Amino acid sequence: MEITGKLIQINEPVTGESSRGPWKKQEVIIDTEEQVPRKVCLLNWNDKVDITGLKPNDQIKASINIESREFNGRWFTDVKVWKLEPVDKSSAEKPPVDDAPLPGPDDISDDPFADDSGNDDDLPF
Repeated sequence: MEITGKLIQINEPVTGESSRGPWKKQEVIIDTEEQVPRKVCLLNWNDKVDITGLKPNDQIKASINIESREFNGRWFTDVKVWKLEPVDKSSAEKPPVDDAPLPGPDDISDDPFADDSGNDDDLPF
C-alpha cells in the first residue's frame, strides 16, 4: 500500500530492549494531500528506511503495511513504513507533454462527415 503527503514532523528515536534483543523506532508524521487531508503517523522500526535526508515540508511517498494487534483486550494499530522516497512536486503537477503538433485551421474540414482517406466507398467500415 502507498501513501503520499507532506512531511510535517520527525520525532526523536525511541529505543528499548526486549526478550528478542534491542529495538529502535522512530515516528514520521505526514499530512496527506487528499480532498480531506489527514495526518498519519508512520513507524520506522529498526531503521528499516533511511530518513536522515528528510526535513519538514518535503513531499514523500511511503510504501506501508497496516497492522493491528491485540493486547489485554485492547487493539492497537501501526502504520509501518518499509520504503520511503521523496516526490518531485514539480514533475508530479505537470501533465505529460505530447510532442505531436496540434492541428491548424487548414487541417480541419468544415464538413464533420468528410472522408479524408481518399476512399469513395459509402460504407463506414
